[in-house]
Amino acid sequence: MAGLLAGKRLLITGVITKDSMAFHVAARAQQEGAEVVLTSFGRVRRLTERAAARLDTPVDVLELDVNRPEDLEAVAAEIGSRWGGLDGVLHAIAFAPADALGGRFMTTPAASALTAFQTSAFSLKALAAALAPLMPPGASIVGLDFDASRAWPVYDWMGVAKAALESVSRYLARDLGARGIRVNLVSAGPLGTVAARDIPGFEQLAALWQQGAPLGWDITDPAIIAGPVCFLLSELARGISGEILHVDGGFHAVGAAIAPS
Repeated sequence: MAGLLAGKRLLITGVITKDSMAFHVAARAQQEGAEVVLTSFGRVRRLTERAAARLDTPVDVLELDVNRPEDLEAVAAEIGSRWGGLDGVLHAIAFAPADALGGRFMTTPAASALTAFQTSAFSLKALAAALAPLMPPGASIVGLDFDASRAWPVYDWMGVAKAALESVSRYLARDLGARGIRVNLVSAGPLGTVAARDIPGFEQLAALWQQGAPLGWDITDPAIIAGPVCFLLSELARGISGEILHVDGGFHAVGAAIAPS
């Protein structure tokens, strides 16, 4: 049987190691028949290349600092030359400086908050604007999210950035819909990736899901989001845009108590 993503050409950002959520999306997408390229930049790129070599079919890693317009232009040119078009994009990019996390909300300087916004939210628009000219009707952009409907312990300005990401995704869904391009987010519960474990007090945040999710929640299972992302990248989701799909063990639905930060 043909896979869910047979013949699709996908660009996947955010792979650092084999434990990255984006790595599991790439692996599942290959299993579903997609052709994949990854992106990375700077010193992290060597780690990404090692992870790329562990996929069932090793893939190329393109240089992309999403905050550099010249990198976005170069990636778009490479994809155009390589494939002539692009069927899907995974935005799995987020960063906030240390002084914007871990209970420092009231003392965070504006520059750090702006860095969190630019890298974690505006970057979705930047990536979409660079690649949308290559995307035919039916193409899909998916971003990885963390529920921004509440003020979570220790998440601070990253939480604000995720709220902005959710808004950016809705405006992109509005503006790209006329081209037949869908834009959606997958809001995962806390997962113990390399990036997440850098958040001071991450264990406190994760404990809320472990205690309150109706289905339970395993922070060591980043593969749990791969299937839902591939669904949104596929034609099965052709009528869905501007949506946030929660993959969090049902936690968002039950109003579990939130400990103070």
